[in-house]
Amino acid sequence: MKLIVGLGNPGLEYAFSRHNVGFMAVDELAHRHSFSEFKEKFKGLIASGEIAGEKVYLLKPQTYMNLSGESVLAVCSFYKIKPKDVIVFHDDMDLETARVKVKNGGGSGGHNGIKSIDAHIGPEYTRVRIGVSKPQEKEKIVDWVLSRFSTDELAQLFPLFQNISDSMDVLLTKGNENFMNKIKRK
Repeated sequence: MKLIVGLGNPGLEYAFSRHNVGFMAVDELAHRHSFSEFKEKFKGLIASGEIAGEKVYLLKPQTYMNLSGESVLAVCSFYKIKPKDVIVFHDDMDLETARVKVKNGGGSGGHNGIKSIDAHIGPEYTRVRIGVSKPQEKEKIVDWVLSRFSTDELAQLFPLFQNISDSMDVLLTKGNENFMNKIKRK
């Protein structure tokens, strides 16, 4: 059993913002893999389905970014999911928009949602980092991550989310390197 978490902030005012790229990726996964409807539970929105013959839960914490770990811990505790079976999609300003990197464990890179998850379940889960670029001026970081993507950026991201969704079976069964190779081929 796997838990795939998309990080973001609830509410229409944050829809299509850089910080919500995790929600966007998980929504595409739910759509392409015909998951159940999202339901409110565990301080989040949760859906269930199957990818590559494996039972998978999708979670969009509704606690706001800084408290995401509360929702993740609640799901892991209820379904007895180990951190090694958790995959988290989140925004990364150190990557250009629509670039992807995957890693197991590691530091938070200053990301408050990742810090919260680390504090609640430890750092030994898989992170799928999705690039959102960074602002020219460092003091504008908060405004940047809460700003919406441009039309051009969304035109890059939607095919990426489809590619990620079509490649999830590889991430679940063959690991990070094979997943990244498949993403790059597309």
